[in-house]
Amino acid sequence: MKQLMSFIRKEFYHILRDKPTMLILLGIPIIQIILFGFALTTEVKNTQVAVLVPTTDEATQRIIEKINASTYFDVVAKIHNTEEIQPIFRDAKAKLIMVFEDHFAENLRRTGKAHIQLIADATDPNAATSFTFYASNIISSYQQELLGQTTNPFQITPEVKMLYNPQMISAFNFVPGVLGMIMLLICAMMTSIAIVREKEMGTMEILLVSPMKPIYTILSKITPYFVLSCVNFATIMLLSVYVLRVPIAGSFISLVFVSLLYIFVSLALGLLVSTLTNSQQAAMLISGMGLMIPVMLLSGMIFPIENMPIPLQWFSDIIPAKWYISAVKSIMIQGLGITAVVKEVVILSMMALILVTISLSKFKVRLE
Repeated sequence: MKQLMSFIRKEFYHILRDKPTMLILLGIPIIQIILFGFALTTEVKNTQVAVLVPTTDEATQRIIEKINASTYFDVVAKIHNTEEIQPIFRDAKAKLIMVFEDHFAENLRRTGKAHIQLIADATDPNAATSFTFYASNIISSYQQELLGQTTNPFQITPEVKMLYNPQMISAFNFVPGVLGMIMLLICAMMTSIAIVREKEMGTMEILLVSPMKPIYTILSKITPYFVLSCVNFATIMLLSVYVLRVPIAGSFISLVFVSLLYIFVSLALGLLVSTLTNSQQAAMLISGMGLMIPVMLLSGMIFPIENMPIPLQWFSDIIPAKWYISAVKSIMIQGLGITAVVKEVVILSMMALILVTISLSKFKVRLE
């Protein structure tokens, strides 16, 4: 254990003396969380919709058909009571639920008025605004059809309800996404050059002839960056809560647990890159540019994964940020507990185990 602690202390000294590295580790996350949290906006299509129809009739069927025929929506589920609404959102089966009032067509014929409630998942406020607007327009077009068929005045009123983010704050969506991107890129880039730097500086020989086991060498590389990543996480959380005004609706302990697991996965990924490359430039290129594009495009941070082609959806499953962002949104924005993100935790744990195992197997105990 004394050997391990001495190697960890050496890594801390080495990092703290490297001013550019410290600037990257602690400065870039602050800049990114502010820029992305305030500035980035998106629009989505092919939104999954669930419908609640207490009384099935011709009018409700016609509206549902028009919604499903639109390029903006896919009707994926029909529910039968209001108790099913929360599970639909919790399991991410739909982003919008249309609730028809009881005896919709009868009320429309008798009084000339009827109501449809549009309940939207507003964790992504820009997307929620867009698809509720599109749904309202489709309902309005059906109303115009009715007016063209009769002289009786008809009025169908859509009532919009935004869940999880009624103030429509855009940071609610981008804080989890940017948090996932920052932690992965920073952790992977820093650890990716750890072993490569030893090779280039000629100090790898000292590590190889020491009585340290490979697992201790790897742990000594990971530990300083793990601590610094925790500092980054704390900084981002403080900025998110007190500057961007994003509340932590769920369990803070669950959020910390998932985040620490994700940090370890990110460090392990960077360490794997370091065992496979022979120069710091190559390691930085792979861990930086090589990971940034997949994280931004395929993690669900900007573009909904369910709207992508099937091969890209499969490929997104191997990106750790996808599972972490999903877990953070569930805990931080929707207010769910650790039981709601068991799937994400299991997948991230398996990724950590696989990455560390491969890193150990690829760690060369002899210089070539």
